[in-house]
Amino acid sequence: MKTKFTRRSVLAMSAAAAALPLMSRVAFAADKPVLRLSTPASDTDQRSVALMEKFAPSIADFATFEPHWNATLFKQGTELEAIARGNLEMAITSAQELAVFLPEFSIFSAGYVHKDAAHQVKVFNDPLMDPLKQKVEDELGVKLLTVMYLGRRQLNLRESKDELTVMTPADLKGVTLRMPGTDAWQFLGRALGANPVPMAFTEIYTGLQTGAIDGQDNPLPTVVDAKFYEVTKQICMTSHLVDLNYLAISKKTFDGFSAEQQAALQKAADDAAEFGRQNQLKKEDELVAFLKEKGLEIYEPDIAAFRDHVQKMFLESEFAAAWPAGMLDKINALAA
Repeated sequence: MKTKFTRRSVLAMSAAAAALPLMSRVAFAADKPVLRLSTPASDTDQRSVALMEKFAPSIADFATFEPHWNATLFKQGTELEAIARGNLEMAITSAQELAVFLPEFSIFSAGYVHKDAAHQVKVFNDPLMDPLKQKVEDELGVKLLTVMYLGRRQLNLRESKDELTVMTPADLKGVTLRMPGTDAWQFLGRALGANPVPMAFTEIYTGLQTGAIDGQDNPLPTVVDAKFYEVTKQICMTSHLVDLNYLAISKKTFDGFSAEQQAALQKAADDAAEFGRQNQLKKEDELVAFLKEKGLEIYEPDIAAFRDHVQKMFLESEFAAAWPAGMLDKINALAA
């Protein structure tokens, strides 16, 4: 029987886990705590590479980093629950996943909110984020260490541009677009004008290959890393979401380290995020030519039409009702 987790049940699990001694919830190897990270990303994903090259060596003196790629430890979307239960130390989570438990985070899943990668960092480190970070710690037992740039999400479609040219949201009517399964992701798909369907990341390639879905949205590096270009014919450069992830750690686990170790762990997280960010930005610049060589048609639609339509739908939705008063204006001001 499949267990359905609710916000209340996760909060209860978080409280129960917090009551346990740290030693009972953190595995140890060679007298060092083992920080197990669960993620659906592959080991070649830029986030994974950054963590292995920058994060793991920087904390090696006092902790062992043990990553589990391709959702082999916990299924995508269940990592926060695992941390709340005390069964996992670290995860790469999204605003969409956090919004399931804390609706305020849906503001970061709305289309066209972040301007670019630098704007993401500025927002994450601004005092406007402090109440949200504290709420994640208090209610989920999770500490958000840093923000990781995933890239600008584009539309990646099976049909050629001759068969389907997407210039405005109206052109996506009837297009079955894979989106992650949370309400926030599904709403974004509808705001773009498409017919969104939930599908696990590991199933996308087959879904595109068989025609179960007409397309998917991801940043270009993910399109290449997962080889989606093998089963698609075009990329419409909507740049509808400057996508992010948060590197998250169990608050109880983090509190078990000394102040010096906490500072080192925080610096390691920030350094890894910056390393991955710069690599991702460079990679994005290079991949348009690569994908064109692979035969994909790449073009830009009417961005203003998409922005107006998406923002209008979000502002009229129940998601916007959960956003802290004035927060969107503050975010927009930081982009200036």
